[in-house]
Amino acid sequence: MTRLIAAVQRANNDERGHVEVGVPALVAGIAAIVLAIGAAADSDVVTIISGVVLGVALLGASIARHRQIDYDVWRRLDKLEK
Repeated sequence: MTRLIAAVQRANNDERGHVEVGVPALVAGIAAIVLAIGAAADSDVVTIISGVVLGVALLGASIARHRQIDYDVWRRLDKLEK
């Protein structure tokens, strides 16, 4: 288990991997599938819950992308100006 955690941490800290950005997008994708299933089955509770999860996950993915990618670019540009 510690090897898996170390691999995820390496991928997160590496320039090539953006695990932090990928996880909320994955949750949003799963929520979208559950939303479609809930809508097809006429299940109001499943549809409402998965719709809320989808919205929160999309917002989380956007914030994570901004924090992980855009902030790093800004920080590097700021270092170059100094």
